[in-house]
Amino acid sequence: MNAQLRQTVQRGGQTSLRGAIEIVDVVKSYDQGGASVQAVDHCSLSIPAGEICMIVGPSGCGKTTLLNAIAGFHGIDGGAITLDGRTLCGQGRPKAEIGADRIVVFQNGALFPWKTNLDNVAFGPIVQKRLTKAEAYEKARELMAEAGLSGHERAYPGELSSGLQRRVEIVRALMNDPAVLLLDEPYRALDALTKSVMHEALLETYYRTGVTIFFITHDLEEAIFLGHRVVAMTSRPCRPKRIFEIDIPHPRSYDALTSTRFRELAAEISACVDEEAIKSFALGEREG
Repeated sequence: MNAQLRQTVQRGGQTSLRGAIEIVDVVKSYDQGGASVQAVDHCSLSIPAGEICMIVGPSGCGKTTLLNAIAGFHGIDGGAITLDGRTLCGQGRPKAEIGADRIVVFQNGALFPWKTNLDNVAFGPIVQKRLTKAEAYEKARELMAEAGLSGHERAYPGELSSGLQRRVEIVRALMNDPAVLLLDEPYRALDALTKSVMHEALLETYYRTGVTIFFITHDLEEAIFLGHRVVAMTSRPCRPKRIFEIDIPHPRSYDALTSTRFRELAAEISACVDEEAIKSFALGEREG
């Protein structure tokens, strides 16, 4: 763990000891209209425990396919993925088991609309019998208060703004004390002002917990502002093209967006992603 990352995850007295992901030579294909399409091609990536790793790349390049393999939503055809040295999937085990150590938050919300926000947050550990009902509700109230959600416990998701709904989903994910948060464009549909508030809220959560974050986005400013590293993926099939170290110190404020270094990084990453997007567009033209 580099010095900046160690300092970040130790803020508030906590150090992340879990959540180190190793993606080793992963291959994944799927069937599309009777033809085999390779989504991921010999992809390798190391993510240290406690890192915010931002994943960018052209639409349809295979980013979400990789996230789904880590989560255990589908299997891989080759290679291996480990978490803290434990094999999630690999030789003899093509598909990872879905577990509370890896929690996914998607772009489209998954809160139960008929349950209150407090009931939504407490639901998982109660059903899994990891906590008693009293323990779960006590912890849910504490986490909601830390996330600025006090006063919204008895409301229903539909009574909240989209930004607050995303915040409830993050809190619900943290109820399981995961080693890794897997975020697939969770803020894509939000307006710019709400998104900026959510970025700060996510960083505050990260500074409290040190949880490893694997975050897919198309928003390059979002990637630079949040991440320790930004991994630019190739057009399909997916593999890292270039990894950018974001050498802007944490904790971060929105003043960083106007810094010379931020603009330099934005230009470098944009050029890298645009090159792959052009390839992806050309591939789409040939296919369709």
